[in-house]
Amino acid sequence: MVPGPGRQKELAVSDIFREVEEDVRRERLEKFWKAYGVWVIAAAMLVLAGVGGFEVWQRHEAAERMKASDAFSAAQRISDPSQAAPAFAKIADAKGGYGLIAKLSQANALYASGHPLDAITLYKDVAAADSGEIGAVARLRAAWALSSSAPRADLEKLLAPLDTPTGAWRAMAHEILAFSDYRAAKVKQAAAAYHALAEDAQAPDSLRVRARAMADFLDKGAGSDSGFVPPPPPPPATAPAK
Repeated sequence: MVPGPGRQKELAVSDIFREVEEDVRRERLEKFWKAYGVWVIAAAMLVLAGVGGFEVWQRHEAAERMKASDAFSAAQRISDPSQAAPAFAKIADAKGGYGLIAKLSQANALYASGHPLDAITLYKDVAAADSGEIGAVARLRAAWALSSSAPRADLEKLLAPLDTPTGAWRAMAHEILAFSDYRAAKVKQAAAAYHALAEDAQAPDSLRVRARAMADFLDKGAGSDSGFVPPPPPPPATAPAK
């Protein structure tokens, strides 16, 4: 079916308008490109460079983590703690979790090799740097290392972040404080603390077993003042020789 003259005229006019609109859009695009083309290209290059740089950074980070993992595994295989400590120290500055775990392991090795003061310093550094599980373990080990010598008030301050009503580490912190009381000859106070720990349903089973054993030990009189051994009598006097 051939369109009539009127319809043909409408199609011709619409074609003209379409061509004009395309010319206008083309002209605007050319003007825009002349004015901002360089910036568009620069922006595109920056985006591509950013994507490429991010991928390079990701590969670098993955390689560093792998290197730290291999070094950490090698240090763990060292049986002599005096040699393991410097091996862990080389990884202690690694980014992410390996650095903290290496520093904690370095502290363990130092303590085992007879350097408790250096170990305690590292334990406290890790505890200050991490509020999670690694920091909690470091805080507990520092407190145990100090439990025989530090005042109870110092231990309470060190363990305060763990001694919360619903904290997972609360019972472990209380065990250290109970041991501190025992070392300070506060037998009744220590026994009461151990009895409470033995009945604490939230405490780990192994801790409850230890607490019950210590409570029984103290109930039977261990740790109390049992007097002293009298000095031996003086030797009998001998008559002077004639």
